[in-house]
Amino acid sequence: MGTAPSAVHEASASVRVSRRQGASPYLLVCDHASNFIPARFGTLGLDEADLTRHIAWDPGALPVIRRMADALDATLVESCVSRLVIDCNRPLDAPDLISPVSEATEVPGNADLSEADRQERIALSWRPFHDAIADVVAERLAEGRETRLVSVHSFTPVYKGVDRPWHIGIIHDDDDRLAGPMIGALRGVVGLEVGVNEPYSPADRVYFTLERHGRARGLACAMIEIRNDEIGDESGQRRWAELLSAILAGVNPGQPNFANTTRSA
Repeated sequence: MGTAPSAVHEASASVRVSRRQGASPYLLVCDHASNFIPARFGTLGLDEADLTRHIAWDPGALPVIRRMADALDATLVESCVSRLVIDCNRPLDAPDLISPVSEATEVPGNADLSEADRQERIALSWRPFHDAIADVVAERLAEGRETRLVSVHSFTPVYKGVDRPWHIGIIHDDDDRLAGPMIGALRGVVGLEVGVNEPYSPADRVYFTLERHGRARGLACAMIEIRNDEIGDESGQRRWAELLSAILAGVNPGQPNFANTTRSA
């Protein structure tokens, strides 16, 4: 009979770092890479079908960012636990860190958690994820390596009954060293509807990981949101990975260039 994994093992298994010595200046991050829920949480009271929906992860984001990491020779840090357990892209005091309702879906396993339950989930997934990113950034800076942070997410074509026309959105704050060139390049692609701080902006509390590890250190960073029907199959994933990798490879952040493009919320 097997034994239950230790807390230390589970924590180490909740984050994956790939290509740690990659030559690229980019550090790629996937906060919502997985819909995996450790066995002790069951299904959090949800149907199995719910665990394949966007509420559990960002469908398509992981295959895209892995292809990007390969193409760019970039380090990749990915969370390996569903955001239904805990959302690694939220500060610890966020009301939706462990949400009892995701979009319009009640999550019974997240209701009425004790402080001990909350700390267990932080130790399981949130802290290892952020520790891993912090360690990689610290190593790179100690070695004098240029470091730019880019996270990749996906979003639903319809949210609470409202259509979202953008194929891709670039999210950034007042530092657009990466976002500006990316937006310009994407707007040059015929047929693409490009959102600037759409469908989210930093005001929606979606920029936490980049704020914590990038902006706090003065590093250039940007968040990519791809509509998930664009990356639902291998062909779409490959197409977007190739496009984004080529754009990132050609970006030269240079000096800070502040743009007044942040959507108010």
